[in-house]
Amino acid sequence: MTDTQVRTVRIVDAGPVMVQGPVRIELPDGDVVESDRFMVAICTCRRSKDYPMCDTSHRCRPRTKRSVQRSS
Repeated sequence: MTDTQVRTVRIVDAGPVMVQGPVRIELPDGDVVESDRFMVAICTCRRSKDYPMCDTSHRCRPRTKRSVQRSS
């Protein structure tokens, strides 16, 4: 892929931002993370232990009383 080609970025509701790779991510503190994968998941919830890459931590939410359903 050349710099003139358009990259696809997909925003996942309640999930990561999916970016067509390869990518170079520059963090606010100056660190740089690179990935040569064809699709890269970038964390938006900041729960990932591998931040800025998504590790699906956004899926791990404690159950609330409203979400617990019991069968009779």
